[in-house]
Amino acid sequence: MKPWFGLHLPNYTFPDTPPTQIFDRIVEQVHAAEECGFSLVTVMDHLYQIGGVGPEEAPMLEAYSTLAALARETSRVRLGTLVTSVTYRNPALLVKEVTTLDVISGGRAIFGVGAGWNESEHIGYGYRFPPVKERMDRLEELLAVARGMFNEARTTFEGSFTRVDEALNSPPPVQPGGPPVMVGGGGEQRTLRIAARYADMTHWFATGGLEPLVRKTQILAGYCAELGRNPAEIERTIGTPVVVAADEAAAARYLDRLPPERRSSLFVGTPAQCADALAPYLEAGFTGFTFGNTMLRTPADIRVAGELLELIGG
Repeated sequence: MKPWFGLHLPNYTFPDTPPTQIFDRIVEQVHAAEECGFSLVTVMDHLYQIGGVGPEEAPMLEAYSTLAALARETSRVRLGTLVTSVTYRNPALLVKEVTTLDVISGGRAIFGVGAGWNESEHIGYGYRFPPVKERMDRLEELLAVARGMFNEARTTFEGSFTRVDEALNSPPPVQPGGPPVMVGGGGEQRTLRIAARYADMTHWFATGGLEPLVRKTQILAGYCAELGRNPAEIERTIGTPVVVAADEAAAARYLDRLPPERRSSLFVGTPAQCADALAPYLEAGFTGFTFGNTMLRTPADIRVAGELLELIGG
């Protein structure tokens, strides 16, 4: 499979940009990504901004409203969340929302989903924040419902936390079998086991380098063997471990701005240097690399990253 790049949109803060123009700035970024050959655009499914990106009070757009609008602004990129928490929506309604995105976009939706983690926004919006075991159980039940509603005229399911009774999903997804399921998170006890059963794609962080990702790959393959599934059916994607700069001087300036704890987990360099840095990940079988718009802040930044895509043959 050819490698591809995705543009992830966690940051809706732009200097001197009023709220009414935030989406216009996002559209500029997405248009640049699509023109440069990026294959996927994702948004966070958060209600508050998260630590590491900005202050909690920073602007945050609701995920599926944003994706629906971007579906009409684009023609080629796939669209989805990275990733949706199981705790914010009724499972069948969430499947309906993802299906609607697939219809609106002409078959370009992906279904990114995970167990959720941000307790603060749960408290603020009045959602219960279950213990991690329950969230994992809910994730597994949600994906069982999704597989049914993506493929059947009506779906009935009753689990410990989820119940649907002859749920109708009309119109059905455009993509046969429904949008690809991306399970986010690399938890080795439950998340990877759930991914082995239901995922078409996984998404992991590369903050620890390649070695932990190889270990997760081996664990995922073990769970697939227990199920009789070929692990090659699951595409492995990661948050990119590189930051692309136009030249070495720009790379040095960017590196100087990084906090010390981030410098050991990111490679900053020119497109050619980043291509070399990504080579071991490609050799290990990773095919999807998402860049955050925390790093790629302007269309010009995105075009420089597009040079990397050309170099590695995406």
